[in-house]
Amino acid sequence: MTLGLVVVSHSRALGEAAKALAGEMLAGGTLAIEVAAGLDDGGFGTDAVAISEAIARADDGDGVVVLMDLGSAVLSAELALELVDDDVRERAVLCAAPLVEGLVIAAVTAVGGASAAEVAAEAARALDAKTVHLGQDGSGPGESDAQPGENGPASEESASEEHGVFTVRPAHGLHARPAALLVQALRGLDADVRLRNLTLDGPEVSGASLSKVATLGARQGHDVAVRARGADAADAVRRLLDLADDGFGEHDDAPAPPPTEAPVWTGRPIPASPGIGIGPVRAVETAAVTVPAARPGSPSEQRGRLDEARSGVREHLQRVRDRAAREIGETEAAIFDAQLLLLDDPDVLADTGARIDAGADAARAWADVLDEVEQTLADAAEEYVRARAGDVRDVRDQVLRALGGVVERAAEPDGIVVADDLTPAAAAALDPARTPAVVLAGGSPTAHAAILLRGRGVPAVVGVGAVLAARAREAAVLAVDGSTGEVVIDPDPATLGVFRERAAARRRRLDGALERAREPAVTRDGTTVLVGANLGSAGDARDAVGADLAGLVRTEFCFLGRDSAPDVDEQEAAYRAIAEAMDGRRTTLRTLDVGGDKPLDYLSMPREANPFLGVRGLRLALAHPQLLADQLQAIVRVAHDHPLDVMVPMVATVDELVAARRALDEAIGTVGRGRPAALRVGIMVEIPAAALKAAAFAPLVDFLSIGTNDLTQYALAVERGNDELAALADPLDPGVLALIAATVAGAARADHDVLVAVCGEVAGDEQAVALLIGLGVRELSVAPAAVASVKQAVREVELDRAREVAAAALACPDAQAVRALLD
Repeated sequence: MTLGLVVVSHSRALGEAAKALAGEMLAGGTLAIEVAAGLDDGGFGTDAVAISEAIARADDGDGVVVLMDLGSAVLSAELALELVDDDVRERAVLCAAPLVEGLVIAAVTAVGGASAAEVAAEAARALDAKTVHLGQDGSGPGESDAQPGENGPASEESASEEHGVFTVRPAHGLHARPAALLVQALRGLDADVRLRNLTLDGPEVSGASLSKVATLGARQGHDVAVRARGADAADAVRRLLDLADDGFGEHDDAPAPPPTEAPVWTGRPIPASPGIGIGPVRAVETAAVTVPAARPGSPSEQRGRLDEARSGVREHLQRVRDRAAREIGETEAAIFDAQLLLLDDPDVLADTGARIDAGADAARAWADVLDEVEQTLADAAEEYVRARAGDVRDVRDQVLRALGGVVERAAEPDGIVVADDLTPAAAAALDPARTPAVVLAGGSPTAHAAILLRGRGVPAVVGVGAVLAARAREAAVLAVDGSTGEVVIDPDPATLGVFRERAAARRRRLDGALERAREPAVTRDGTTVLVGANLGSAGDARDAVGADLAGLVRTEFCFLGRDSAPDVDEQEAAYRAIAEAMDGRRTTLRTLDVGGDKPLDYLSMPREANPFLGVRGLRLALAHPQLLADQLQAIVRVAHDHPLDVMVPMVATVDELVAARRALDEAIGTVGRGRPAALRVGIMVEIPAAALKAAAFAPLVDFLSIGTNDLTQYALAVERGNDELAALADPLDPGVLALIAATVAGAARADHDVLVAVCGEVAGDEQAVALLIGLGVRELSVAPAAVASVKQAVREVELDRAREVAAAALACPDAQAVRALLD
């Protein structure tokens, strides 16, 4: 009997390639080599359970040597030893040898009958020959500061140079497997080979060192220069160019594993951003920011310190906001306006200044004032307001860091982020390419961090609680479904297969939908359904690929984050930019929708016990007629040149609608060019009473747009965004569906065509598309990124079947039964 070997690597391709290479060195001998490495779809990761199973298979009584690549592979291997039987653990040795060279030496030594300890010791010296050969005297292979010829075999007599350039073709770039193949291709040649990433204009590195090749950062499409010196220089260049032409052997067309049932533990999570994320854990600990020690200085000097700190934070937040506006959209970027305003809030500054004048240090004064503001918000009855407390804490801490001289670290996590919570700035800074998902112990779907994660397309689950978050932090790998709220800790292979198949199916579906995004959305039996985009800026409009119209433009972006209302000209310019970006497609402008829950600093708005039931939407606009008049004049001006709809929110009575139409007529008269031919009028149906008496509104409008977010909270008496009641706040509750059906029925009684639309979040739920169409909805307005997928969902609908499903849903006892019906 001989001992066994186990290869642990982040890359299955590298692990299998290393095993194959070692097998070729056995000269007819046999040896058990097990691979516990990577992900079947080419992704990276290690699994302690899979490693423990590989150790058990490789052990034939003489022991096992385990070779690992790097990082969490070592941690996973250590954990794996805790999972095997005691006798197996005693015979197993974890070896720190380099993976590829170490495995080759270990295999040859093991076949010769050596013990586990002897094999591990010999493997650990695998680089000795290369080190001597390259003449590096222990300095390490391929140091980047070595000069050509210093760390290679090429002699002065044979120092002719050869050059070449290749383009990286593998989808994941020169990751571990192709990099290993590159290094192996040069082995045994009398040549000193240097590589440089031309695309990144990076430094030269040694082609003999796998670790140095990895530092090239060579991604798909990058050009890499090859420079070789020595007797075999021409052969070395030819080998690398041939290897690159072959795509470094990246021809894996193996089918994905079939889906299987998998156990999941969900705790009490809340889906916050859809999508699938699989990857290693990047635990982000919430750093407690203490108040810096007091510094001597007069009140004037203390004020100067505070002003300087606030200025630095203001510049930082402005940079984050500008980046968010470019990459996510103006609506999401506006989140940072409140923080910017807080830095210069006159009440905050006056209170802070008074404390400084009384002898307090600048840092202590600022902290105490912001703590009070935060506590006031945290004690609010409304969840939306409570969620803003975290934004105040973020501003407080950033200024305190500046006062204490602590440099803010860039938020660039690599892996699934697990944290207690995220600040808006941290969420906006996440790189979706390096962040498969986010799992938060706290938070809510309405928090600014969650909004930003959705905008960036990062899957997220929030509110998982301290226990699950603590377990997740200790995991090697997580699987997350941001659509269902599932979080699986260290998933087994079967569960990983399920999540990978979900992710693959989602990608296939999205790719197909994007190809047809600009085509009309028509059901299988010929019914056309308009799919629009919910917008907050001209940038959002440009991102709305395939949208038939702008089904909802939130005009609040013109009014928030400033100290005075925009005038007619400014509003006209903003609305015109969006209409022009829509390039002839209809644009629906919702009049100002603010109130006690979204106050304006320049309007007198008394505090209300329940702002969701107070003066907001059209009620506030009618109470400030000049504000409404200016907005309607701007809309009318643009409507003379572009197809526009004007939509008024929060309508409860016919009298309110009549007053709004009268204000519109007055605005048309003020502009003085007559009524725009393509101007249409509609209302938001957000109040249950409005849905039930839709027939009374229908004669006065061209369309009815159902805002299911507010309609759900009013119908179910569940505050929107309250994470403790999230399970109840489901727009697919039969009661809410009945209100949608009543709206459709009321619209049908008008003597002209009155289209019924849905612009709430449920419109973007692909699972609910057929149900809404079956209820009679003929327009769905969704986030720009969801347009293509919702259109595709429409194309899969059969109207008769959708009507049957709608009838059955209305008879269901609760939302869970409705969702089961749709599965």
